[in-house]
Amino acid sequence: MDTYASLLLWVIPGFMVLMTVEILYGHVIGKQTYSFMDTISSLSSGMTNTLKNSLGLVLIILPYPYILNSIELVSLESSLTLYVVAFVCIDFASYWNHRLNHKINIFWNRHVIHHSSEEFNLACALRQSISAWIGFGALFLIPAAILGVSPKVISLLVPLHLFAQFWYHTQHIGKLGFLEYIIVTPSQHRVHHAINPIYIDKNLSGIFCVWDRIFGTFQEELDEEPPVYGVLKPVKTWNPILINWQHAFNVIQDAYNSKSFVDKLRIWFMPTGWRPNDVIEKFPRAITVDIKNRIKYGPKYSSFLKLVALFHFISINFLLLFFLQNFSDLTTSFKLIYGLIIFVSIFGFTSLFDFYSWAPNFEILRSVFAIFLLSTSLSSQFLSTDSYISYIFILSYFSLTILIAIFFKGEFKLH
Repeated sequence: MDTYASLLLWVIPGFMVLMTVEILYGHVIGKQTYSFMDTISSLSSGMTNTLKNSLGLVLIILPYPYILNSIELVSLESSLTLYVVAFVCIDFASYWNHRLNHKINIFWNRHVIHHSSEEFNLACALRQSISAWIGFGALFLIPAAILGVSPKVISLLVPLHLFAQFWYHTQHIGKLGFLEYIIVTPSQHRVHHAINPIYIDKNLSGIFCVWDRIFGTFQEELDEEPPVYGVLKPVKTWNPILINWQHAFNVIQDAYNSKSFVDKLRIWFMPTGWRPNDVIEKFPRAITVDIKNRIKYGPKYSSFLKLVALFHFISINFLLLFFLQNFSDLTTSFKLIYGLIIFVSIFGFTSLFDFYSWAPNFEILRSVFAIFLLSTSLSSQFLSTDSYISYIFILSYFSLTILIAIFFKGEFKLH
């Protein structure tokens, strides 16, 4: 995990630069694909995913080394060929894992966050899941195990495979000629993120589009059918943690409310979106039907409120930066408690900008709680890393958060 945290310190600034270029380009050509709070939500989701992965918060059902030791038939020597074969195997596994997430009700909860934005830009590429806490992806790496690809090679290439999917989340690059038959392109991935009936559950490949063409899930982007982005059941929140668990909560509700014992069991493994008939009638749930006239979620914010949201976002990024820079020097207990503080902070400030009535009180409580922990059990760890200035800044942030929450309570009508 130390290596992963160090790698992120290099990758994240690169992502931010590319997003800035895309925003400026969109402004210059008069086709802006970003909206303020949607972007904040996307980047906040990226922070939660970074934390989860850095902390290794996943339960592995069947580890890859066990599969490798059980079925290895060939042992490829370390060479360029080994890495190419391993990368192709990872991409093959990614396709089937991705397809499973789209097709089975409960697995959709692992992936809905990535599709939840009603925009399509480089920022939404960072909407990555924290709800995929059960790891079973090694099952799809059986071809790699048969060929004797070592766990070390897999561990090295998996993050690179994920990062390589960042660039094609854009509306500013058209079709790419012969490359459309080889790799996943922005045009193909626009289709994947669209809720147009003809586009749903298409183009599931990660890097090589040949898997979609072989297994019947390829769909070209059509000029007469502009993609409409998002999910058919709009999430209507900026809170990435709520988005991560919203679908699972809905499935739990339906399982509880259904009178059929069989439906209570099978709802988890039915096709994505399936609901028992008796639940549909009694507890209808809004679904976008007229996609061309849908209204995007978007409370109105003044310039001042946008500055407040930006203050929260930059401050929490600073908390995360301290975490990544000092990762190898921090104790396990500090990582878990500090990581929880960041999770709760993201939950709190994004809820505030959804104008929930409980959000200001939640913000006050989380800030008091954070100040208490930072002043007691966590203080020695900060001082031992020679980060006294960071310590003062973080304490100041949580103090100001209390004042901001009081301001929200007094000035805004919350729901």
